Amino acid sequence: MKNNFIFWGAILGALAVGIGAFGAHALKDWLIAIGQVETFQTASKYHFYHSFSIILIGILMQLGLKNSEKSSKLLTWAGNLHLFGILIFSGTLYLLCLTNIKWLGAITPIGGVLLIVGWVFLAVFFF
Repeated sequence: MKNNFIFWGAILGALAVGIGAFGAHALKDWLIAIGQVETFQTASKYHFYHSFSIILIGILMQLGLKNSEKSSKLLTWAGNLHLFGILIFSGTLYLLCLTNIKWLGAITPIGGVLLIVGWVFLAVFFF
């Protein structure tokens, strides 16, 4: 599982760069027209930051810090929460920007909560 986090973090990081560039160039006029430039930038920024956190979690697992079943589970939970947090938080914001379907914004906070809880699990790991 530890290598999977490094793999998925790297893939998600590459996607963050690609999607960010797509938004800045191909979608620029559309995002301006619907007033969603900041929303797209927020989605891209959080996507990118949390790609790094997933890689960090994979590295911590590789290093075997506090190598116990409990600490391993904390890191696994943190990584999975950040993976799903990116998908739900950034994913719904990207879809909102592409489709201008406003109710997608109501789902976004679920992803935000997952991201927050993932950070809490990481903090508990170090506590």
